[in-house]
Amino acid sequence: IVSEILRLNEDPNVQGLALDLPESLYSSKVLNAVKPEKDVDGLSSVNLGRLAHGDVHNCLVPPTVGAVMELLEDIGGKKVLLVGVCGAEGSALQNVLQREGATVLSCHWKAPQLQSELGHADAVVFGSTKPADVPVSWIKPGATVINCAHDLLSEKHNYDQQNNPAAEKAVGSLAVAMRMQNTVKHLERWIQAQQCRKWDLHCLKLQPLSPVPSDIEISRAQSPKAVDVLAKEIGLLTDEIEIYGQTKAKVRLSLLERLKDQPDGKYVLVAGITPTPLGEGKSTVAVGLVQALSAHLNINSFACLRQPSQGPTFGVKGGAAGGGYAQVIPMEEFNLHLTGDIHAITAANNLLAAAIDARILHENTQSDKALYNRLVPVVNGMRGFSAIQLARLRRLGINKTDPGTLTEEEISKFVRLDIDPSTITWQRVVDTNDRFLRKITVGQANTEKKFVRQAKFDIAVASEIMAILALTTSLQDMKERLGRMVVANDKKGQPVTAEDLGVTGALAVLMKDAIKPTLMQTLEGTPVFVHAGPFANIAHGNSSVLADKIALKLVGEKGFVVTEAGFGADIGMEKFFNIKCRTSGLVPSVVVIVATVRALKMHGGGPNVTAGAPLKKEYTEENLQLVADGCCNLQKQIQIAQLFGVPVVVALNIFKTDSPAEVDLVCKIAKESGAFDAVPCNHWATGGRGAVKLAQAVEKAANQKNSFKYLYSLELPIVEKIRIIAQKVYGAQDIELSPLAQSQIDCYTRQGFGNLPICMAKTHLSLSHEPEKKGVPTGFILPISDVRASIGAGFIYPLVGTMSTMPGLPTRPCFYDIDLDPVTEQVKGLF
Repeated sequence: IVSEILRLNEDPNVQGLALDLPESLYSSKVLNAVKPEKDVDGLSSVNLGRLAHGDVHNCLVPPTVGAVMELLEDIGGKKVLLVGVCGAEGSALQNVLQREGATVLSCHWKAPQLQSELGHADAVVFGSTKPADVPVSWIKPGATVINCAHDLLSEKHNYDQQNNPAAEKAVGSLAVAMRMQNTVKHLERWIQAQQCRKWDLHCLKLQPLSPVPSDIEISRAQSPKAVDVLAKEIGLLTDEIEIYGQTKAKVRLSLLERLKDQPDGKYVLVAGITPTPLGEGKSTVAVGLVQALSAHLNINSFACLRQPSQGPTFGVKGGAAGGGYAQVIPMEEFNLHLTGDIHAITAANNLLAAAIDARILHENTQSDKALYNRLVPVVNGMRGFSAIQLARLRRLGINKTDPGTLTEEEISKFVRLDIDPSTITWQRVVDTNDRFLRKITVGQANTEKKFVRQAKFDIAVASEIMAILALTTSLQDMKERLGRMVVANDKKGQPVTAEDLGVTGALAVLMKDAIKPTLMQTLEGTPVFVHAGPFANIAHGNSSVLADKIALKLVGEKGFVVTEAGFGADIGMEKFFNIKCRTSGLVPSVVVIVATVRALKMHGGGPNVTAGAPLKKEYTEENLQLVADGCCNLQKQIQIAQLFGVPVVVALNIFKTDSPAEVDLVCKIAKESGAFDAVPCNHWATGGRGAVKLAQAVEKAANQKNSFKYLYSLELPIVEKIRIIAQKVYGAQDIELSPLAQSQIDCYTRQGFGNLPICMAKTHLSLSHEPEKKGVPTGFILPISDVRASIGAGFIYPLVGTMSTMPGLPTRPCFYDIDLDPVTEQVKGLF
């Protein structure tokens, strides 16, 4: 029975459970096996506790108890005797009777005082069959006698009515009616829970210290809520989350179906100016903004962030959970492994890479017949095609299902992919900055029959599978995208896909959990989705469409979802609008452009800013001229946002070395340049309270007229789309295609991929292709060295200049400072 109850508990199609069991089986173990939120009979300990505390809005009165109360009239001040009424029902009945003002006594059939108590009771409730040796004459004349022996669906009367001088009433049918009433109440509550509502969010208090401690010290000083508590506060149902430890949970995609009719909230994108190598705090602004909206303005709001790669975490950044008093906690869990999504991507990517080389080897060393016998083996005397093989046959125009009927020509077409090794674009990946994997040789062992070729590794977050995870809209859509991934061309120049290799289903299996967004929280206990993490200077650099879609439903029509684009508006924001918004169909409400006085001074001609090196005096002393000159970059980024017709709010991240005059100057220039508002922010030092003005500005801007539009039409030729981005966004005079880039464009156009959006792979440290050119470079020619295609993700990505897809470690990586305390098991050294 318990096993069946537990199974029904986890069935999302079952909203309530009622039990009809023999009386002997109504044990605490059985009753408490029912999830409290599915308990129609109200006999679980959780429901009884609420009943005892008078929490009438969140509890149900057990049906038998309700029936007894219906049959008893005006019991205030009367004496009610419960005989043989025990267990959960006895406790509930006693509690309800006492609340109505009755004096309640309870005894069992063998109690020595039974006769005396029966003679004085105004009402008697029998919970079990009356023994023959208890005469009815013991009962006080005129007393109300209620028989609630446990058999809801039966009208059996276990009491001798003919010899009963009192008026006996049985609860059978009435208890069934009360259960139906409970069912209606239960389902009304369930339906109400499905509706978007104002969250019952219990925010965590902050006590900011000055000077501000390290991020990890701040994170550890806060006690996060249990993730199941957070999930309930924001309207998630128990069966919609999969808990990973105390502070992380995966959210199931079934939520989208449940909330499909709910209106979306407002959609806010946090972008930035061209940053220094130190970063200007976009993640910190995104977190601070939602802390301000939820914890201080009482508006439902969600942050949707990317999962950081462990490459930069151990290499140069030391973490990417926000910072100061505006960060995601626990920050070490956010930065290390999380729920394993990047590991799943690595496994899937490398399975496909292994399949490519293995297939080439087998085709090079076997005849058509041998290949066919191995690809379609005899199993238990039967031979049959797998589903993915039948799909390949259909693509080849072979409409046969019996392996024995294929001709030699058809067998050859089926077994030979004829991959041209020189055209392989699919690389192996690892989530570590490892420069020595930028070029490798594979196949040097004797077992590989001298099949040797040049290859390389990319960092895991640069994998096309990561881009697919970020852009997919459902499990089915992800499967289809994985199958469409082009890994090479065959010797006739036709694309070879993951589907051709027969690996699509296996890739989907490896990615089945990674597709679910991970729920975490900010320092102030507001919700965060962490999902996907494509590099912004290589891929499109945005967190997932699915996380955004789920969050927009959860916050409701008046709520806000704040997501972040990688690097400057020229890279991350442009790709967000032209690629991600095209995929999702979502329309942004506001763009927040993050700036710092430090970065503006750099663009105004200040000395180089280098990670790990002390800042020069120009950055720590007031210099209004440098700020004014550098605001050209901010103005350009505002203009880029205006190309898409979206209102802009500038968030100026404040540092203690910034003077009030510098801050005022930036805000003045930003507003004169077309920003709806420009607000100094101090959330790093004070949490959400320091971003309240920013939140208010964003709320007002979200109500402005929005004339969002894409930058280019997909029908334009690939070269024209590249040129539009280069000229209108970067400010280039024109583009210059290398012979390789031109031949690749011709190939993709010929193969039918010309109508895809463009994902430029460009340095993030300048609007141009040259990192050292700050401010707003003009008149330059943008060189396109190569053009590649991510057909599954759905974009063409040109490489601007020399772009590496595998970062390297610096001379002194962050791992020098990262350590584990063997006693406390705490991670040390993350920033």
